[in-house]
Amino acid sequence: MEFKEVIGRRRSIRYFEPNRPVEDEKIQVILEAANRASRSINADYIKAVVVQRDELEPDVLEQLKTPTTTAEIDMAPVHIFCYLDLSYTDGAQGRLKELVQLGALNPSHGWSETYVDEVVWATVLKPIASDPGILSYIGAIDAGVAINQGMLAAVDQGLGVCLHAFNTDVAKKALGIPDHWLPLHLLLVGYPAESPEAGGQRPRRPLAQHFFRGQYGNPWQEIPEVTERLRNEGMIQAPAPLPNRREEIRELARRFGLPE
Repeated sequence: MEFKEVIGRRRSIRYFEPNRPVEDEKIQVILEAANRASRSINADYIKAVVVQRDELEPDVLEQLKTPTTTAEIDMAPVHIFCYLDLSYTDGAQGRLKELVQLGALNPSHGWSETYVDEVVWATVLKPIASDPGILSYIGAIDAGVAINQGMLAAVDQGLGVCLHAFNTDVAKKALGIPDHWLPLHLLLVGYPAESPEAGGQRPRRPLAQHFFRGQYGNPWQEIPEVTERLRNEGMIQAPAPLPNRREEIRELARRFGLPE
């Protein structure tokens, strides 16, 4: 699948084929994509536990649910519990020096092993490591980049994905999660039972409402030719609701014994 189409086809899938397993090969692709994501100080922000739904005890599965995670958690055959490792600054000096040695961080931009110790660690990273709020905030950004990259890899392989909240206390006990892992999201993965379009692309406001040129208050002006090209290449797709979406939902509800 072409890159722009992968972005365009990404949906929050809420109806999965519950009895169709996801191949380990495809799960590994998801994890490798997350592992290859951009990361500051080359830190290992993202941690995850991959669980087959049927490996969970029924009472644990039920207790993992939140008000927004109900039928989906029963349907999705694979649950990926995503966390931020709050110890990500540990070893940062060594990793940065390695990047200096590899030519990724270079003298032309002011980098050296001494600069790592005396400037980057002493004035930037050490203060971050001592402030739990900043530590969590910065780390969650990089972990989120990794999660998103994994999601797109799943879509590229014909899978459906959906990010959800989960009962973090139950998961911590059931999965043996360390205290220094901060819970982020539950990524549900499986083959879609609904159409991959899931009723069409979700509403998005125009670029000019969110993005600006030069300064706030000067909206980015879309180039019509680019917008049309992105439609042709699959990044911008038909908006929700697609025709017959209501009928599709009713059929899925009947199939899975859910309220109509």
